[in-house]
Order: sequence, then structure tokens, then C-alpha cells
Amino acid sequence: MTAPNALDHVRPVFRRIILWGAVLAVALAVVGGVVGLLVADTPGLLGGLLGAVLSVVFLGLTAVSVLVALRVSKGQMISGAFFGIVMGTWLLKFVVFIVVLVLLRNQDWVDFPVLAFVIIAGVVGSLVIDVVAVAKARIPVGVSLPGDSGYPSDGARQVSGGSTEPGKSGPSD
Repeated sequence: MTAPNALDHVRPVFRRIILWGAVLAVALAVVGGVVGLLVADTPGLLGGLLGAVLSVVFLGLTAVSVLVALRVSKGQMISGAFFGIVMGTWLLKFVVFIVVLVLLRNQDWVDFPVLAFVIIAGVVGSLVIDVVAVAKARIPVGVSLPGDSGYPSDGARQVSGGSTEPGKSGPSD
């Protein structure tokens, strides 16, 4: 049995996540930049803007990696190629993120607390976007329910292995 092809059903969800992520980026840049400017002048403004860019770029890479992995694996989400691309992107993103933060930690031209708060706001915003987009998605799972045309109507019950046993209604002894 092959896994269902998720390409057609999952692609719109991740495109929606990327679109909403772009809206989040603009909101983070405006709010983070203004608050950063008020709190710490130009370094705060730069910290807010850089935090918005970093959070959205790094968080958007997840959705993009899933879309690329789906294309490469031909929609088979249980393939090694899918998991390799998604996890490889996640590991690369994690290492680059830590390196960028270490390099920016003691820079005078950027206010690190503003940068950190905007990145945290971006992470929380991204999680909300992911949850809402997935919760609103209509992704079929390939299960037959009573009343569906593919459901056995003769009182037979499907047992493991794919066979049906007429008249069986409970677990076998």
C-alpha cells in the first residue's frame, strides 16, 4: 500500500502560512522598529528591523523546506527524501541562527534586547499562524466512514491485514 499523495492538499496550507508570514514580517518590522526607536534610538530601530527579518526568514524556511521536500519526494511525506530535506533545513537553520546571534551579541549598532524581543514575538506569531492555518485546512485522510460508498455494508468488519470477516462485530478471542 502506498502513502497518499499529500502534494495537492498540503501545498495550499503552506502557501497560506508563507503569505501570513509576510504579513507578520511587515507588522514586526513596523512595531519592532518603532518600539526599538523609542526605547533605544537608532540601535533599537535596527534591532527591531533585523529581528523582524531574521525571525521571518528563519521561520519561513520551514514552510519552504516542506514545499520543496514535497516536490522532491513527489508528495510522499513518509519518504527519506522528505524527512532529509526538512530536518536538514532545520539543522542548518538552527546552526546559522546561533552563529548570527553570537555575532550580533556585542555589536554597538544593534540593541540586542530589542532584537531578542522581536525574534521571540516572531516565533510566537509564527506558531499562531501555523496552528490556525493547519486547523482551518481541509486535508483528507483517506478513511472510509459508515455511509461512504467504500465502506462495507454487509455487516463485515475490516480486520488487520485488509480482509473482512462477515458477521464479526467485536474483537476476536
